[in-house]
Amino acid sequence: MTQTLLKTLIISGAALFSSWGHAADINFEPVAPGVFACIGDTGQRSDQNEGLNNNIGLVVTTDGALLIDSGASFQGARQIAAAARKVTSQPIKWVINTGGQDHRWLGNGYFIDQGAVVMAHEDAKADMQARGGLQLAALKPLLKEKLDGTQPTLPTQWFKRPDESLNLGGTKVEIKYRGGAHTPGDIVVWLPEQGVLFSGDVVYLDRLLGIFPFSHTGRWMDSLQAIRALKPARIVPGHGRVGDLSKMEADTERYLQALRTHMKIAVRDMANISEAVQSFDAKPFMHLLNAADLHPGNASRTYLELERE
Repeated sequence: MTQTLLKTLIISGAALFSSWGHAADINFEPVAPGVFACIGDTGQRSDQNEGLNNNIGLVVTTDGALLIDSGASFQGARQIAAAARKVTSQPIKWVINTGGQDHRWLGNGYFIDQGAVVMAHEDAKADMQARGGLQLAALKPLLKEKLDGTQPTLPTQWFKRPDESLNLGGTKVEIKYRGGAHTPGDIVVWLPEQGVLFSGDVVYLDRLLGIFPFSHTGRWMDSLQAIRALKPARIVPGHGRVGDLSKMEADTERYLQALRTHMKIAVRDMANISEAVQSFDAKPFMHLLNAADLHPGNASRTYLELERE
């Protein structure tokens, strides 16, 4: 395990990623009519990318814009708002945090100051409260003065049910929650009229997902099944390029299912954790970015989770 990964596990749960770029590129590109995505840097969080190594969504309605995830800092949120103004004159009136990772919610303060309503699932609250300060501490050496003004600012409204339906400016928005995935409060945002799903950290494409002590692979699989039932035409993943259900299956679902199946048998047969990790065939997934760094930890934490079940 690399020293950086160990720090990530302890402090912020942030994944290590091989870089595809060296500077922040906050631009919203069209996904469907009125729906846009900013595809973030796939490298590590850094000064250059403003901690935005994730994807962010924008949905334009007749009465304002919906932002999906608020970025990693107050100043980064300001840049996200500026990028949104390049594609719409509608102000950002609503923000949905898809989970408790730093770049999903630490920009909340900026948008709340602008009068936006910020929403998340209530099961994200404890995670945000527990890790917000630690996330800031992890980002400070990277962002330095670019983190000025950032405070862990909780959403102003909380979803409480597994399924929620919203009407935002005449646009139907559905929220699906199946108990968390990468983080305890992970949700997906479904636009049924456009056939577009924003998955947050439930779906990783082009790169290996990260399983951490606060993750739950069983409920993660439930979240993937909920996505499959919706039959989205396009999936904007939490990380990676826009894809579809077949890509979700290849890059996220098969890996999780294989890990759970293997570790369930290992636990049943009372194999020790080291043997279980070493005997898992990871070759089909090693082409994904950061697989060599993340897989050993993913495997051991899946074993421990199944041991507790």
